[in-house]
Amino acid sequence: MTVHHPFEVHLGGFTFTGFGLAVLMAFLVAQSVSENGLERRGYKADYIGDLILAAVVGGLVGAKVYYVILTQDIHNLWSRGGFVFWGGLLGGILAVTLTIRARRLPFWRIADVAALAIPAAYAIGRTGCWAVGDDYGRPWVSRFAVSFPNGAPPSTAAQMQTMFGVPFPPGAQPDTVLSVYPTQLYEVTLAMLMFLLLWRLRDHTHEEGWLFGVYMVLAGIERFLIEFLRAKDDRLVMGLTLAQVIAVLFVLGGLVWMRARNGPRRSAGAG
Repeated sequence: MTVHHPFEVHLGGFTFTGFGLAVLMAFLVAQSVSENGLERRGYKADYIGDLILAAVVGGLVGAKVYYVILTQDIHNLWSRGGFVFWGGLLGGILAVTLTIRARRLPFWRIADVAALAIPAAYAIGRTGCWAVGDDYGRPWVSRFAVSFPNGAPPSTAAQMQTMFGVPFPPGAQPDTVLSVYPTQLYEVTLAMLMFLLLWRLRDHTHEEGWLFGVYMVLAGIERFLIEFLRAKDDRLVMGLTLAQVIAVLFVLGGLVWMRARNGPRRSAGAG
């Protein structure tokens, strides 16, 4: 079992958490991947910075609003933690789509490069969750398990029961630090594999935008599977979580999206 300690950087009177640094790097990588995806096809990429800004704002707001809805506590809107993946993804997509429409940018072309940028950014962003000890899994007894005595929240028996509905293990005291599945690292790995697969498909011959449908299918499957290991208190029918229900809908939406953009790529001038 490994004991995790939060990662922080102290510069003068300022403290930068691993999560904040990872989020910053994630959006920088998303911008780089998006610009590369457009320029290698001969298109201009000067508007990507504006779309990344929209994604930052929409993603953070969406992630926080989803968390408030999930916890049914409006006070969490101003808490430092509490950012949920699906809320962030959907909020970011909405904000970027509105920006695209307002500026009359090529939606399908941007969707193609977004399919590469999002998993790359997500892989880096999840390292931030690892850095602060957030979004870990259920209790697990294994040499590969990790305990988070200073996590957000600590993986104590009391916290696991109060926040995630996990019953006390036999013989455990409220302050007993439990070892858990390091689901953050699993997601980093799966997101990188997702990115590499989509990168291999980046020169597809289907209509522009097809690749985003592939991303939707892969992201939905990844999230559906990882939820079985995460410490959660929102399990619904047959033990499935709300995130898994959304994941199923995301996969189905991705299949419809791919079918709609399955025709041959149309020639278009640079823009």
